[in-house]
Order: sequence, then structure tokens, then C-alpha cells
Amino acid sequence: MNIKRAKEEIKNSIEAYLLKDEEGEYVIPEIRQRPVLLLGAPGIGKTQIMEQIAKECRIGLVSYTITHHTRQSAIGLPFISEKEFDGRLYSVTEYTMSEIVASVYEKIEETGQREGILFIDEINCVSETLAPAMLQFLQCKTFGNHAIPRGWLIVAAGNPPEYNKSVREFDVVTMDRVKKIQVEPEYQAWKEYAYRENIHGAVISYLNTKPGNFYQMETTVDGKIFATPRGWEDLSRLITVYETLKKKVDREVVIQYIQHPRIAKDFANYLELYYMYQADYQVEQVLQGKIDGLLLKKLSHASFDERLSVIGLLLERLSTSFRKEQEMEAYVERLYQQLKRIKKHLEESIVLEEAAAAPGKALTQEISLIEQELENKKKAEILGREEKATLVRTINTLEAYRSVLCTEKAEDAETAIERLQELFLEETEKLEACQKKSEDRLENVFDFMEAAFGESQEMVIFMTELNANVYSVKFLQEYECERYYRYNKQLLFEEANRDLLERINSL
Repeated sequence: MNIKRAKEEIKNSIEAYLLKDEEGEYVIPEIRQRPVLLLGAPGIGKTQIMEQIAKECRIGLVSYTITHHTRQSAIGLPFISEKEFDGRLYSVTEYTMSEIVASVYEKIEETGQREGILFIDEINCVSETLAPAMLQFLQCKTFGNHAIPRGWLIVAAGNPPEYNKSVREFDVVTMDRVKKIQVEPEYQAWKEYAYRENIHGAVISYLNTKPGNFYQMETTVDGKIFATPRGWEDLSRLITVYETLKKKVDREVVIQYIQHPRIAKDFANYLELYYMYQADYQVEQVLQGKIDGLLLKKLSHASFDERLSVIGLLLERLSTSFRKEQEMEAYVERLYQQLKRIKKHLEESIVLEEAAAAPGKALTQEISLIEQELENKKKAEILGREEKATLVRTINTLEAYRSVLCTEKAEDAETAIERLQELFLEETEKLEACQKKSEDRLENVFDFMEAAFGESQEMVIFMTELNANVYSVKFLQEYECERYYRYNKQLLFEEANRDLLERINSL
């Protein structure tokens, strides 16, 4: 299965394993809660999805790469203790707590998360001395004499033997005690993640034209050459930063991340063309509704790859616009909820005639609560990038409002409420302007697509990519774009026809 489906399966397992009955006991007994064993090629995102799962499920996460551990650190150090049996004292060998188990308890103390995931990476690459301990860990959920705390689930990951010479195969007894998930690299599944994580448009449009280069692992006389999802994502981050610094990403830079000479060279050439098309086709002007007839003529004679690159540039700009609009919408909604609380507090102070509940003090208290929430979620490691941005932006705005009230000497509750409403209205107007800008950009791009391509395969590609992008899908759920629904309906009809013909042919 692909990485997206694997993520869903792990989340479903967590939900099932942590489900409790009316007496507070786990519905699936702990002894029947099989460890999840993820097997898949390196670089496809096995480790990364664990962080996503922990945040989305709001549970703790402790990660270990087991190849970095010795038998002593994994099991614990031996020591001699005395025990009495049948009235006689005996010297008995015991073990200190495993460093790994201790880390789980430390995480519980730090975050307060009493349920979580213990993730062990490269579990099938352990040394010979540690292999028996790993088998015991998977079968009995213990390291040495110490069990994993109740409520913590085990997920382990490993690479197939063709990718790592150190791989040890588990026996049938062990495999019969785990929930095995075989993960395969798949570009279409990764692309959804790429749009959500704002992967650079050049990477997405390049892989759209050459999806076979998404994942490659080859053995040559000089060793392994490869291109992996991890490499593409890290390269994307670098390209974005280099653009800010006005530095060039050439083949020598690309091959540092995409360690496959042919693919690295091909992408470096594509990236150079991508920047050239960005200038030649005046993408920003297209978004503003300015369509040059000469450019349309040039595009009509362009190669298919060039056309796809232009579509990719337009999609990248639209995605950025949609993402900013949705981030602002989340921020305005959060700000509204906080101001409602402040207003209620100030209104109560008016009724009770409490002078102590001054507007500045009410704002300070609300800011402190959000700061505490931010700190708690950071500590618990359940704070996503978007939520963090929303909270920080809300704090900054409330601090600005407090400063305004102080400067204007709005010391009574009624004046403060009225002024806060005026200030909030300014934010809603900014949001409306942001939404209108996104709507106009989408309509302008449709104008360009129709003028350049009409109802062609390029329009189908454009619609397909809109439907793959989480930001555009969410935006189009709220904004009624007639052409989107018309072309989308046509696209679905054509797909249904194609599926029907394929089924007829197979019969």
C-alpha cells in the first residue's frame, strides 16, 4: 500500500487499541495489541508520518533508531541484588531500566501524555547481540525486565533486504505477533502531501511530467544511486530559501539531494526552464487578468512539457493564494472567539460595576491564556505549523489592541468594547479582500486556460491538479466557481466513460 493508506491504517489501529469500555479497560487487551511493523524502501516517509500521526491523534511520541544502541542501552545494565527464597538469601542478576523505556516515562512526565507511540526505526538492522532483545520486544513489549508503559503502542519500521545488507529476517513466530504493513512509494499519494506542505511548484510540475523519477533506487558499479521522496522534499525547502537569498540551484546543488546523476541533471535543466517560463509567460500578469495575445500564440506552438510547466506555475500561485486566505480565515475565527470572551468579561464587569476588570487587564489575561496554550501544546509536541501561526498571530493582534486601548485611554468597558469591535471589523475586511483576490485570480486563470487551450487535455490536467490540492479543494467548497463545477463534471463524466470502456475491454 502507499504511504497515505499506511498512515490511515496506523491511525485506525491507534483508535482501536486505545478504545476503552465503560469500566476504563482497553477493549482490545494489551496482549492482543499487535505492534505495527512498517516495511518499505528508505526515504518514502515512514519516519515522518509518525510525527504527523502523533500530532493528529494528540498523543505522545518517542522515536529511536535502534542501530544507534548497544545491548546495554536497550536492555539496561546488570546488577546483583539479594532475594530470599525458602528462607535462604540468593544473589540474583537484575537489570537497570532500559534507556528506551525510561525515555517513555520521561516523555509522560514532560508532556502529561499518558498514551502514545514508541517508534523504533531500522528494527531489522540490529546487531547480532541485540537481535534476541528485539524479538522479545516485539513479542512481549518489554526491554529486558521492563515493560512499555500501559497505553503506549509500538510501531517499528524496517527496510527490505535489497536496500540494506544488515537486514535480518524475523522468524514466523515473531511475524505472527505483529501487524505487518508493506509500504510502496507512490507519487499520487505523495502529491497530496506535497500540496499541503507547500512543496515547491517546480518539483511538483516536474514530477507530474516524469512521475517515474519520483522514486528510483539503482545499483551500479559505483554503488547505489537514488532519488527519494525525502530528497525531493528537502531539495524543495532549499530551492525556496535559495530564491529568497537570490542564489542559483544548479546541477551540482541538485545532486546533493537527488543522488541519481541522470535525474539530477534532468531536474536542474527543467528548473532553469521553469524560471525562464515564469518570466516569458508573465504569470503575475495572467493572475491579474492581463492576457497577451502574442503569448497565447507562443504557447499554442510550445512543447507539451512547456505547457505543463506554465500550468504548474499558475497552480503554484493559486495554491499560495488559497493557503494564505485559509490561514487568515483560521486566524480571524480564532481572534473572534477570543474577543467574544473578552467582551463577555467586560459586559459582566459593567453589570457588577467592577472597576478591577479594566479592558487592558482583560486583554492581558486573555493573552496569557493563549500563551499558556501555545506552551502546553509545544511541550506535548502536538502543535502543528498552521495552528502555531494562528496562535502567534492572535497573540500579536491582541497585544496591538491592548496598546491601542492604552494609547487612546479607553479605560471604561463600554468604550473598549466599541473600539475592539471597530478594530476587529478591519480584520474581517482584510479577510474579505484576501478572499476576493483569490476568487479573481482563479477566474483570471480560467480565462487564460480557456483562451490558451480550450477544452483540451491541458484543461483536464489543470482540473485534476486543482482536485489534488487540499487548499484549492477547501477554497472551492466555499466559493461557487461556475467553470470549475462545469469542467469538473465533464472530467468526472470522461473518467466514468474511460473506466467503463476499460471494464468492457477486460471482459
